Amino acid sequence: MADRETRPTTVWSRPDRGARGPAPERSRTQITAAALALADAEGLAAVSMRAIAQRLGTGPASLYRYVGSRDELLDLMADAVAGELDLSGTPGGDWLDDLVGLALQSRAAHVRHPWLADLNDRRGEVLGPHAIDYLDHALAILAPAPGTGGQKLEAIGLMGGLAVLFARREVGATAGTAAGATAGAATDGDPAAARAAHLAAVAAEGRHPHLLAALTTAGAPPPADRDALFVTLLRRLLPAMLGQGDA
Repeated sequence: MADRETRPTTVWSRPDRGARGPAPERSRTQITAAALALADAEGLAAVSMRAIAQRLGTGPASLYRYVGSRDELLDLMADAVAGELDLSGTPGGDWLDDLVGLALQSRAAHVRHPWLADLNDRRGEVLGPHAIDYLDHALAILAPAPGTGGQKLEAIGLMGGLAVLFARREVGATAGTAAGATAGAATDGDPAAARAAHLAAVAAEGRHPHLLAALTTAGAPPPADRDALFVTLLRRLLPAMLGQGDA
């Protein structure tokens, strides 16, 4: 009983709607979809319970039977995007190839939803079921890789940080301080991983050729080819974080 009382309460640990009130007219999925559409169109700042209610043709108070606060709505939104990633594939035997493929999906999701990077800046963000599935899938990919469990979590954090940073630049975000904060959040508080992600993204801008040469192999793709550079950096940095050396 004591464990049940001390277990953290999240939006996913409660029923889909409160027991009181009239018969359900909405669902959390519908509310979350409306919030995603609004954020995609107008940015994260536009998302409020009132604005979502207007989109759905109802009153704000009715939404609180499904979602307790705006913070919970943001958690639902982040997890819905995590649910867009395809985790159905079986690891193909080359953990680095599989992890790079997952990173490309993550970066594409951040490009589709530019506001997602702002969510990554939030402290204390709750991991939802889709995000936990993503983390477990990434760890399954890394099962045959060298390194400790902690190193693997740091490598996943670095991968996420690079995905966010490259996506920010792809959608035109150039605020260096915001990018640095995002790297710190996306790498789960690991300073070394955050610094590596930030340096890699700075090198991708092409204004520091010596830094770029140090982070990539001879004959690496030019900075203008962001897709190829993103993959090259991942293939260089991830094995190094796991103590493998050159891939």
